[in-house]
Amino acid sequence: MKYKRMPIEIESPEQLGYDTIECNLAESSIHDALFKDLQLNLNELILCYGHHLGKPELREFIASEYTDISAEDILITAGAAAALFIAATSLLSSKDHLIVVRPNYATNIETPRAIGCEIDFIDLNFETDFQLNVPLIQSLIKPNTKCISITTPHNPTGTVISEQTLLELIEAAELNNCFLLVDETYRDLTAGIKLPLAASLSPNVISVSSVSKAFGLPGIRIGWLITQNKKLQELFLAAKEQIFLCNSIVDEEIAYQFLQKKKSFLPAVHQKVKTNFELVKIWMDQNPNLEWVEPQGGVICFPRIKKEIIVNTELFYSTLYNNYKTLVGPGHWFEMDKRFMRIGYGWPDKESLNKGLFNISAALNETIR
Repeated sequence: MKYKRMPIEIESPEQLGYDTIECNLAESSIHDALFKDLQLNLNELILCYGHHLGKPELREFIASEYTDISAEDILITAGAAAALFIAATSLLSSKDHLIVVRPNYATNIETPRAIGCEIDFIDLNFETDFQLNVPLIQSLIKPNTKCISITTPHNPTGTVISEQTLLELIEAAELNNCFLLVDETYRDLTAGIKLPLAASLSPNVISVSSVSKAFGLPGIRIGWLITQNKKLQELFLAAKEQIFLCNSIVDEEIAYQFLQKKKSFLPAVHQKVKTNFELVKIWMDQNPNLEWVEPQGGVICFPRIKKEIIVNTELFYSTLYNNYKTLVGPGHWFEMDKRFMRIGYGWPDKESLNKGLFNISAALNETIR
């Protein structure tokens, strides 16, 4: 495999240094939790090798939240990123074909590229509200197509597919003996009615999620793969054992204890997300230079500078960061035009978000010609 560093990581807040940023609107999750606020007890934890599939009680708890899913259908991984890596490297070779949505979280694209498989991109368009074109996906399926890869709620646009679209994609995967991978890391931050867990609908579906985005626990690196396909799950387990054998049992225990109490944390999370989203919506409604497709899930949106606005985008981003100490996710993180920017509104507090939005407007006004 030929690895290549991704712009989204090269230019991430962790790489630049959090101390260089006053208004961080580049994060794609809710705010990171403080361990003391979780009120967890790890005193009796034995620091041994963990179960290779993942802590049994954790898998049982995750399975209990869905229909037609058992603990045996779940593989605990080192975050959703590891789950995606395991899925890609298990399913794809240089002889295989992948259909993947773009823009997308970079790992969903870069790992298949490193493998060297054939790729067809389903490019989402602003003019069609970033909606999936199912007939186009169906038309691109080949005899060597191994996987169709989507995300919902979508990163970076925040759009959500309908249940009918999901069922049509599942039918296409079943008819063509390939797999549908659904990155569902924002599922618990869906604004409306949640879709059924995709993997619960067919053995041809793989669901991926984690505790990072919706629960503010990215530091414990816990995610999971769910599939009812027993042979595929065995393949995924073999990959996990060769990559990192088992997860940190400290991380698994934190995730297990937290998820048991998550209902006590989620109302405050959802209220903050709702409040911050309303601030962004008001700002967008009043901003003459930007336009967007209003998100229906997650804590991110993907506005763009209007086409008729003449602006030096490189100067805009450098001005925003260097002069205003504000960071957003520029379009090139997602192989999109730099007139697009991902704005995360779940991580900052109300004051920082307001200031960051003001700074975006100011930087834009300074760099428009």
